[in-house]
Amino acid sequence: MSVRVEFFFDLSSPWTRLAFSNIRPALEGLDHAIIWRPFLVGGVFNAVNPSVYESRKPENAARLARSFGWLKQWAELAGVAMNFPSEHHPLKSVHAMRFCCALEDDQPALERFASEAFEAYFTHARNLDDPAELVAVAHAAGLDGAVLAERARSQPVKDRLRANTDEAIARGAFGSPTIIVPDPGGEEQLYFGNDQLPLVRARVAALA
Repeated sequence: MSVRVEFFFDLSSPWTRLAFSNIRPALEGLDHAIIWRPFLVGGVFNAVNPSVYESRKPENAARLARSFGWLKQWAELAGVAMNFPSEHHPLKSVHAMRFCCALEDDQPALERFASEAFEAYFTHARNLDDPAELVAVAHAAGLDGAVLAERARSQPVKDRLRANTDEAIARGAFGSPTIIVPDPGGEEQLYFGNDQLPLVRARVAALA
């Protein structure tokens, strides 16, 4: 039986862009199923991790610059472009994540859209807070952007994004990506970020 790996993500996160690209290679050869779970990382920060906003203040600029340097080195290792930070950082991602939630029941379509969206934001520095850009991203992913935009504006999709975010918080999330896999004892293990993918692989290997 495939090991369920839940990947809670927000398109605005550069570390999530890396983990999104790396998780399939990291789990190659193991019997697993990745479940993509869109959420709003700003909602998580507001609820349980407000120190993130402190780290962005001018007095922390030197530390932030060093972190961006590490980020670009990780991106080189992953073989992905990282034109970051752009003029649109920090991104208001609520519109983008509603597009993702509108696709959550079609996991392959969601993965295609997220892949195109990460490329649009982190490689080409496009503004994913602009619904027109999101429609274009949907078209690039082989989807009907106008139909998806209409669905993304619906109340059930808005409610789903809120519910996903609340669920992630309740399960211990404090940032993006949050990766959750079951534990042999019946509990679940939570992992955070790109650098913990080796731990995710070890957990999945123990369960597969």
